[in-house]
Amino acid sequence: MNLATLSRSPRAMKAMTGLSYDEFTNLVPLFKAAYIAMKLENPKRVRAVGGGRPGRLPTYEAKLFFVLFYAKNYPTFDVLGFLFEKPRGRSCMDIHLLLTVLEKALGRAIVLPERKLTSVEEFFEKFPEVKDVFLDGGERRIERPKKPKGEHRTYSGKKKAHTRKNVVVVDEKKRILVVTPTKAGRRHDKRLADKYSLVTHIPKTVGIFADSGFQGIQHLHPNTVLTKRGRKNAPLSQEERADNRVIASLRIVVEHAIGGMKRYRILVDRLRMKMGILEDSLPSICAGLWNWHLRHVG
Repeated sequence: MNLATLSRSPRAMKAMTGLSYDEFTNLVPLFKAAYIAMKLENPKRVRAVGGGRPGRLPTYEAKLFFVLFYAKNYPTFDVLGFLFEKPRGRSCMDIHLLLTVLEKALGRAIVLPERKLTSVEEFFEKFPEVKDVFLDGGERRIERPKKPKGEHRTYSGKKKAHTRKNVVVVDEKKRILVVTPTKAGRRHDKRLADKYSLVTHIPKTVGIFADSGFQGIQHLHPNTVLTKRGRKNAPLSQEERADNRVIASLRIVVEHAIGGMKRYRILVDRLRMKMGILEDSLPSICAGLWNWHLRHVG
């Protein structure tokens, strides 16, 4: 890996990390601080951070590139180990560590989305300038669970596959404000939003734009705009179709934001990781990287 070479090839840099060279270099100090802080938290640590022989990733730039390359391209650990000249098992251990460090670094940069809202006052405190928000559900495929109960719970009739789901809240500038905790794909978008009282904790003065998958939230929030859904015996009129197209043109920001998250193939390809704490952090990390990108282009 030669970062000096990548600095002269913006296309290659984005293809390998999802970030421009400037976005990458600006993230390195935060990543370094988060890495050192995490190492110092280990109560069993004896020697200083950085002690011992240098590994295959001797610098913090190399460590950050390693974890971003994995998230952007999502290779198997065999391929990752071959490319970085590391054993397969060591690559797995390093990725689990560095993904946690990356999440803490994005937290230091204040670009990570909230996982839930607890009150209207909290919304005003964290997002005082937001006038409208846009809701949508995002799913990613997982390996088919071996147990029948898990297989039933994670099967999404919409995607015709086993998935995990989050609800995403975006503002008018495509910034991701909230990514709800990850739940089974079988759960409906509105049910997932209701579980975390997402709509009721958005101020009444803030407009909500959502698709027909959130039918019913208009009874919880008066300032709501929803697309209409036709029925077999009651198809949509031409006027209603035109209204849906207008609403869809406004809601395109949430589609672009989710697309920004899914620049990282770890959210696109079938997830090979076991479900757990780290699996739940992946959408938040990818949303944080998208917000970090917006901060630099905005």
